[in-house]
Amino acid sequence: MNIGLTGGIACGKSTVADMLVRRGALLVDADRIAREVVMPGTPVLAQVIARFGEDLLLPDGSLHRKMLGERVFGNPEALKDLEGLLHPPIRAAMRERMQTLEAQHPDKLVVVDVPLLYESGLQEQYEQVMVVYVPRAVQLQRLMKRDGIDEEAAVRRLQAQWDIEEKRRLADVLIDNSGTLEETELQVQRFWDERGLS
Repeated sequence: MNIGLTGGIACGKSTVADMLVRRGALLVDADRIAREVVMPGTPVLAQVIARFGEDLLLPDGSLHRKMLGERVFGNPEALKDLEGLLHPPIRAAMRERMQTLEAQHPDKLVVVDVPLLYESGLQEQYEQVMVVYVPRAVQLQRLMKRDGIDEEAAVRRLQAQWDIEEKRRLADVLIDNSGTLEETELQVQRFWDERGLS
């Protein structure tokens, strides 16, 4: 049993992932895997440094992720190169972990947290896709508050992803996180009960 978990930036995906894990789901976190594949000494890190520059290595041998982000942001060709280096090993690791967990725990729900699930065309890999949703105006306010950025910067980040309404339309399971935490918990519990996971 598996689901892909996605949403837009600042929609509360991590909050919903935590609620599912507290109920007994097993989590595969794409962001964590993305950090692991560029750990010091990995072949992927060596490829990134060869393509984008030695100055991206910090003194401890780790990747200066913020500087790399600034280097590819607004440069479609550089971003495409970076995705070509990172996406294949990340996707392979995600698939492997999901399959391992499903084999080891056939009675448990495996949740794969993928921020850009639809953008990457990965929806077919999961039995269902759960989208954590808030309206764009709420998303914008939460993003500005969370990251301490102005509206212009927040809008730019939102524009780098699919519109949240499009993700909402495609969702197999929708969790509306624009209300209280209790309201979100109730929706997660309803999903849990409907899947017969209690």
